[in-house]
Amino acid sequence: MLPETTPEDDGTTPPPARDRGPADRVVLRADLRAALPDASAAVVVTAAVFAFLYARMESGDSATVAVMPFMDDPGTYWMYLLSQAFGWSGLLWAWGTVMLGLLLSGPRPARLPVSRQVLERWHRTTSLTTMALMFAHALMFAAELVRYEAQLAWAERLWAGFADTFVPGWYDSGTGRIAIPLGQGALYLAVPLGLLFYVRHRIGANTWRRLHRFVIVVYVLSVWHTLLYGTNVWYGEWPRTVLWLLQLPVAALLLLRLLAPARRAERLGAPRRGEGGSLPGWAVRAAGRAAAGAAVVGLLIVVASGHDGGRERPAEPPSTSPHAPEPE
Repeated sequence: MLPETTPEDDGTTPPPARDRGPADRVVLRADLRAALPDASAAVVVTAAVFAFLYARMESGDSATVAVMPFMDDPGTYWMYLLSQAFGWSGLLWAWGTVMLGLLLSGPRPARLPVSRQVLERWHRTTSLTTMALMFAHALMFAAELVRYEAQLAWAERLWAGFADTFVPGWYDSGTGRIAIPLGQGALYLAVPLGLLFYVRHRIGANTWRRLHRFVIVVYVLSVWHTLLYGTNVWYGEWPRTVLWLLQLPVAALLLLRLLAPARRAERLGAPRRGEGGSLPGWAVRAAGRAAAGAAVVGLLIVVASGHDGGRERPAEPPSTSPHAPEPE
């Protein structure tokens, strides 16, 4: 979901990143300033999602309340709703920046609505905004846990909220035992992989490019975390179907990018040994293309069949819930 290519990465400009002069380098400070309009839009979207979730909880239509009936009080659980809102806007921004990255690193469309340089800047700024939204999502979740553990002393409450949110393997309740580590993995991979772009002249463009390929793992972990733990897509209803549908263009662009990468060195070609070829490397690239193709087919099957892993909404609220308050 983070910076995918720069002009020297697509094979059109010979000098590698480490040879470019300081005046030509993209610096983090400049991108942070350029990201302000994008971040402002993200705040507006987050506020709109929060208002929507708040209204649904007040009206009794919230899927979150259907999963956890004790949360039927938006005035009390507003931090949880805000965490959800940051999570949804973060996933939306992640989707957008991944789409931009795949568009930039794959075969070039005949026409683009804006210049490639503008698309690259959008990709970088949306990446920075995505990281901020992911952190805000986790921070508000931790704040809700601190508020929730009212029976503990303040130091214990702060530690419990921090550990459950940020320490892998610490959270031990229900589906969160799997979903929370997935989200933590996405956050802890996103930050270094994104910021390495700004020091690629030190580590080398090739090293940065190899590491940057793992960004797609960040996105997969984010979607997986949402499907497992997003109470608004817990049930097999239209919100979950829409989430699955949004993954189709990502998988299709990824497959296209692997089949026809912008850089000639990444094209598959025929397997061969000797100079300029490596059978293990060829096998890895071929496996990646097969996996992307299988993902496209799998997504089509999921959407067409309706078997998307969603649960049936119960006729009556469950008697217990993953986060039900302990009796005093």
